[in-house]
Amino acid sequence: MKKEIYENLYTVYSEGFDKNSPLNEYPRPQFKRESYFNLNGIWDFSIKKHDNEPPLYEGSIVVPYPPESALSGVKRPVEDGEMLYYKKSFSLPHNFKKERVILHFGAVDQVCRVELNGNYVGEHEGGYLPFCFDITEVLSKSENTLSVTVKDNLCLDYPYGKQKKDRGGMWYTPVSGIWQTVWLESVPENYIADIKILSDMNSATITVLTNAKNKKLTLTDSGEVFEFTSDSITIEPKDKILWTPKTPHLYPFILETENDRIESYFALREIGTKTIDGVSKLTLNGKPYLFNGLLDQGYFPDGIFTPASYDAYRDDILLAKSLGFNTLRKHIKIEPMMFYHLCDKLGIVVFQDMVNNSSYSFFKDTVLPTLGFKRKNDTRLHRNPRSRELFVNGMKETITHLMNTPSVLYYTIFNEGWGQFSADENYHLAKSLDPSRIYDATSGWFFRSESDVDSHHVYFKKARLKTSSDRPLVLSEFGGYSFRKKGHLFGAANYGYSIYKTEEEYASAVTTLYKEEVLPLVENGISALIYTQLSDIEDETNGFISYDRKYLKISPDVMMSINQKLYEISSSEKADTITE
Repeated sequence: MKKEIYENLYTVYSEGFDKNSPLNEYPRPQFKRESYFNLNGIWDFSIKKHDNEPPLYEGSIVVPYPPESALSGVKRPVEDGEMLYYKKSFSLPHNFKKERVILHFGAVDQVCRVELNGNYVGEHEGGYLPFCFDITEVLSKSENTLSVTVKDNLCLDYPYGKQKKDRGGMWYTPVSGIWQTVWLESVPENYIADIKILSDMNSATITVLTNAKNKKLTLTDSGEVFEFTSDSITIEPKDKILWTPKTPHLYPFILETENDRIESYFALREIGTKTIDGVSKLTLNGKPYLFNGLLDQGYFPDGIFTPASYDAYRDDILLAKSLGFNTLRKHIKIEPMMFYHLCDKLGIVVFQDMVNNSSYSFFKDTVLPTLGFKRKNDTRLHRNPRSRELFVNGMKETITHLMNTPSVLYYTIFNEGWGQFSADENYHLAKSLDPSRIYDATSGWFFRSESDVDSHHVYFKKARLKTSSDRPLVLSEFGGYSFRKKGHLFGAANYGYSIYKTEEEYASAVTTLYKEEVLPLVENGISALIYTQLSDIEDETNGFISYDRKYLKISPDVMMSINQKLYEISSSEKADTITE
C-alpha cells in the first residue's frame, strides 16, 4: 500500500541547485590527482521492462541522484522487472589523456553493466561501494558515449540497509541506480594504484601499490622529505600532534613517483581498551574517552541517499558538535568519501556500520529480543551461501575502502541480528584485516562469544546496564524520542519510541533521560553512548533536527550543558564547540 506524502520537503541545499553540474568537487580527497573530469549532470535516461530491444531514452535524469528522488528530475519508484538505462555523451578536454584513462563510479545500486562506444567495459554487483574500469582501449579521440544498464529489484541477497519497497516506520524509500559521482581520471602506465595507511600515536605506515620503484613522500606542512624504494614506509613526524575531535590535526602529504603524483593525508591517533579500577573502558590515544554520539543515517528528503550539496554533510557534523557530541554512528550506509573527509577535517569520530543483507523478521529480530528472548547460536541462521558470500565480500571491501580514514575508529558488523550469521567467525575475519579498529560484532542483543565491546540497545525500558572488567560497555542505541514539527513533515504517519506532543514536553523528556539514566551509566564507567538520532527520516520523527534540516527541536545550549556534565564525570575530553 502506497504511503501518503503530504508535505513536499526540500533542504536548504537544493536552493540554487545546478542540475548541469551537481557535486562537482573532487570526490576522493584522501587520494587526489590533478587529473579529473566529472560526468555528473544531465544524462539521457529511461526505465522500462527488459525486452532485449535497444533502449529508447525517453527522458533525462540528473546524475548522481536516484530516480526515486526529487533532485533526479524523475521522482518515481522502480518496479519489479524494470531496468534503468543511462546514457551520457562527452568529449575529453585537450591533453587530458596521458597513457591510461580510468572510469570511476562512487556507487550504483544494485547490479550494473557498463559500455563505452558500444564496447563492453565491465559489470559490478552491490550498491554501496566504489568501482572503476580502465577504458583506454575503447576510448574515442572525439565524442564518446557511455551507457550504463542497472537492475535493482531490491534483492535481499545484496546489502540493502534500510531500504524497503513498502516503506514506513524504520524502513525508508528505496533507491536505485547511480547515486554517487561518476568521473574520469588519466594516469601514466606505472601509476599509483592505491595506498593503505595504518597509524597509531607515534607514526603512520603507508603502503603503496605501484610498479614504480622510486618514491618520494613530502609532508606538506613541515617540508620533511622521505625517499624510498620499498613497498611501504613508516613516517614519524618531528612535530607529533594527536588527532581528537577537539584537535583534528591532519598531516597532508604528497606522494610522487617518476611520473605520477597524488595528494593525501594521515593522522596520529589510536583507539584501544584499558581496564581501570576493575572497569574495562575504550581509550582514545591511550586515555579513557567517552564516545558520545548520535545515530546518523544519511538520508535527505530531496535526494534520499544523496545530498544536494556536500555542505549538508558539513552542517550535520557541525550540528552534532554544537550539541556537544563527539561521535556519529553511521548507520547501515556507506557514504561518499567526502563525508568521511569532512569528519576527519572537522573532528568527529565515526562508528561505521556494515550494510546488512538477507531477510529480516520483525517478530524474531525485534519483538522477541525486546521481551528478553535472545537466541545464542547463529551458525545456522541465514544459511544461503550466496547471501553469506555477498555480506562477507562487502565487509572486507568496506574495511579496505575506509582504512585510510582517521575518523573511522569502530565498526559494527551485525545490527540487531539483521542478516546475522557466524558472528564470531566474521569478527575474527574483520579483525585480521584491520586490527587497529574496534569491532562491535553484535550491536543490540544477539550476543556471541567474540566482540571488542559489550553493545546494547535500550528503548522501551530503563537503561540499567552494568560495566565489567571483561569488555567496554556501549549503549549503541537509545532514546528515539519523537516530536513532529508541522511544516517540516514527510508524511502523515509518525514513528518513534516515545511520542511527545509539544516541544517543551519533548525537551524535558530528553533532559530527564540523560540526567536520570545516562548520567548514572557514565558515573559507572560506560564507554560509548549513541542517541537515536541526528535527524528525522520520512515517518521516523525522532531526530534532533527535522528531515529538511530547517528546524532544530532542542536548544544547543541545553544539550551542550548536559554533555559537558557527562564529559566532566567521565574525565574525558571536554565537549567541542563549533570552530571554523
